[in-house]
Amino acid sequence: MNYPPVVKTETIQTLWSGYGKILRLQFDESSPKSIIAKLINLHEANSHPRGWNTDRSHLRKVKSYEVEMEWYKNWAYRCDASCRIPKCYASQSTDDQHLIILEDLDASGYPFRKSNLNVEEAKVVLKWLANFHALFLNDSPTGLWEEGTYWHLATRPDEFDAMADSPLKQKAFQIDEILRNCTYKTIVHGDAKVANFCFSKDMKQVAAVDFQYVGGGCGMKDVVYFLGSCLSEKECERLEEQLLDYYFQVLKSKLMQSDKVIDIGGLEKEWRILFPIAWADFTRFLLGWMPTHQKLNGYSERMVEKAFSQIFS
Repeated sequence: MNYPPVVKTETIQTLWSGYGKILRLQFDESSPKSIIAKLINLHEANSHPRGWNTDRSHLRKVKSYEVEMEWYKNWAYRCDASCRIPKCYASQSTDDQHLIILEDLDASGYPFRKSNLNVEEAKVVLKWLANFHALFLNDSPTGLWEEGTYWHLATRPDEFDAMADSPLKQKAFQIDEILRNCTYKTIVHGDAKVANFCFSKDMKQVAAVDFQYVGGGCGMKDVVYFLGSCLSEKECERLEEQLLDYYFQVLKSKLMQSDKVIDIGGLEKEWRILFPIAWADFTRFLLGWMPTHQKLNGYSERMVEKAFSQIFS
């Protein structure tokens, strides 16, 4: 696209660990009147905010940006209005930099971000996730993470080593194996926290950003991470059944409209069983990464206990 001269540059945020920044560039006239530029400088990283500034951590982040470039180049076009994402206008890479030029979702009608959601707002995001998972069900994640999400065990040996000994640590590899070997797989967003969803003014529509950890896996990984990011311990306990029922309602409806040959009942049965197992898997990560995290609460403990009862009893 050809743009007129930039008249204003606004830094929206710096990237995690200092790997660059996200900018809003505004113009005098044109359509769009503003764009988002995600500028990644692979050699500008500074200290990790939690102290995990290792070579392994650096290589994981480098790959994550390569995956995001691949996502916007070869995958993103498949997303429709039911799982809205920003349009990618252009991208470019050098040896130590990536640049992604994206649609400004604020200007396109998605200006709101939230940290906590009520039940109806949570359903809006769950609808997005269900539509996304249905769209990519059974797809092989070529060029993406073979296993999506940023916390999966293969990429987190440092955090695993830092965990205090516990039954969860002892069973971590078995839990990971169960998730990796599930029958029904899709493409997961991989970082589906509430902060990565942009809401419309009426809070009835949503679009997602940040596809660094998109890849293969069980859709429950996105669901548990999202719910833990926007609901309190008591809300998770009280709303779990209602919100899971809604997610599967949307997922089944979307799959029935598709041409995919799938045992929808078998998928739902497996993924419902994997819900507490996926929660236990994320709990494993938190216990190594930040054992004082607020998400380590009574509900997460109960999910670990439920996972154990399903797997090991």
